Amino acid sequence: MTVVNSKEFVSNEDKYFDLAMQEQILVKKGDNMFLLVCKNMDEMSTYHDAGVYDEVLEPDDDFYSAVPMDEIRKKVHVLIDKLYANESNSITESI
Repeated sequence: MTVVNSKEFVSNEDKYFDLAMQEQILVKKGDNMFLLVCKNMDEMSTYHDAGVYDEVLEPDDDFYSAVPMDEIRKKVHVLIDKLYANESNSITESI
């Protein structure tokens, strides 16, 4: 496996695409890493004629523990209302 930074990869991308035919290339950009792996069309069993790779990802633990945005929004509104009510009560009590 060859590891390169993103600037080196962009400067010599043809070189790394060719090298990816023999080995995996890991491109580092900041805190992220991207794995470049060469696959030919015969290896892509789910490749469509339109040129779109159709990969179905299985749900993982993160998916099952995710909270829908609407639910988060409702909970935040409830918390804000409670905080506002508590602040109003403390102001009224101090008068």
